[in-house]
Amino acid sequence: MKYIKYQTKDNKKYVGILENELIYRLNYSSIIEAINEENKFKNDYLNDIHDNLTDVKILNPVEPTKVVCVGLNYKDHANELDMILPSEPLLFLKPSTSVITHDETIIYPKDTKKLDFEAELGIVILSEINNKNNEGNLNIAYTIINDVTARDLQEKDGQWTRAKSFDTFCPVGPVVVTGINPLNQRIYSKVNDEIKQDSNTKNMIFSPMELVKYISNIMTLNAGDLIATGTPPGIDHLEHGDEVEIIIEEIGILRNIVK
Repeated sequence: MKYIKYQTKDNKKYVGILENELIYRLNYSSIIEAINEENKFKNDYLNDIHDNLTDVKILNPVEPTKVVCVGLNYKDHANELDMILPSEPLLFLKPSTSVITHDETIIYPKDTKKLDFEAELGIVILSEINNKNNEGNLNIAYTIINDVTARDLQEKDGQWTRAKSFDTFCPVGPVVVTGINPLNQRIYSKVNDEIKQDSNTKNMIFSPMELVKYISNIMTLNAGDLIATGTPPGIDHLEHGDEVEIIIEEIGILRNIVK
């Protein structure tokens, strides 16, 4: 199922299920709450009131306390860079203040001259996961993340905090999905309709489940937190006015404009 949070023209906010450009309203205030009670309505939500996707404003799907990111997690990306595959995930963080959603603007900071996009499968944490409860089935769902990066600052600093943390540097959404195979999804990016990255999540070095278990052994993952699972090859630069789209096969399109 595809869950979306949105605002109608009368400024009311809802959570719903998206199907064929129609949003079927649910009686929940958050996507996470709705997914955790999915069994209660999954067979009869189509009978409820609905809205047209084109008539609403899409809102941030979740409100993370942190965004945990993984560097170098695609075999084809490692090959592109002529790098040895890592034996453990390489982690860094983005602040929650970097999060924006579909159709919101990526701000090109004056501090950088080399702004890059990175297409990533996002993991959504649906309930607290820590080193005491991370065995067996994990309560997670999936979204799309664009790990926007000031590449020249990353190279200059020798560590990644500044380069990854500017406001608007973490577009997320537009939906959160359940019931997909995260390890067989075409993932690609487009800038002004030109395909840049094009791979499949089956090329991941560490699977989503492996990443959640690894990260939750280090830090508690709260409901709503996000994990950005790494990007495939083909990263390129963005310019003022560019439209960047991140597409994942069974999730959808995350689109933003750079200004």
